[in-house]
Amino acid sequence: MKLTVLGCSGGIGSGRHTTCYLIDDDILVDAGTGITRLSLEQLANIDHIFLTHSHLDHVLGLPLLLDAVGDRRGMPVTVHALPETLEILSDHLFNWRLWPDFREIPDVSNPWVKFSPLPLGSSVDLGGRAFTTLPAHHVVPACGYRITGESGSLVFTGDTTSSDALMHALNDMSDLHDLIIETSFENELRDIAVASQHHWPDSLAHELKRLKSQPGIWITHLKPGNEDAIVAELKQRIPDRDIRPLVQDQIIEW
Repeated sequence: MKLTVLGCSGGIGSGRHTTCYLIDDDILVDAGTGITRLSLEQLANIDHIFLTHSHLDHVLGLPLLLDAVGDRRGMPVTVHALPETLEILSDHLFNWRLWPDFREIPDVSNPWVKFSPLPLGSSVDLGGRAFTTLPAHHVVPACGYRITGESGSLVFTGDTTSSDALMHALNDMSDLHDLIIETSFENELRDIAVASQHHWPDSLAHELKRLKSQPGIWITHLKPGNEDAIVAELKQRIPDRDIRPLVQDQIIEW
């Protein structure tokens, strides 16, 4: 399996893009501004999108994708997410006020998008590629994803702060190859991280001390302009782990 990083920043500016990962060539995990880097042909190839939560930096590309290539496809794009996340999208995005409801375009029997609720702990298998929701702790209903193929699992936590349930799930995995986990703020901005339920270096250090396995650890969702400070603090707090920032255009294969 292959993950291509289209966007992994906690914001925009100077070429940065927000969260969007391409799995192989037909699946997206989240739909932030990184989605805009795909060509029309690539957008039309996307059959499934897995959303971690409803915040704008993770979903804003979804309605734009549907608008751009809905009429080029012979089947709807399937959006997988927690039931609570899909309810938020129904109420606040695809509501004919902020954006048309593409579940009814061109008509309800032939829509450009369909929602597929994926409750916590459930899985979807797409041609031998399994996507399983994992617990996360954020200010809105949120999840991470375990993405499993023949050679093991990659986990993307989505936006989260400390979570006992997530750590238990990670420690139950015998095939964890890579862990993509967020750290949004440096320690000086701990109060903002606590209020917004994101990680900061000290909180992530506490979590990783409980991680039993030795996966590759990639840091995502760093706030623009703060990247170097966050990474330096992480390396100081967690010297026994190989901590690396995820970068745009990076490819992870497993």
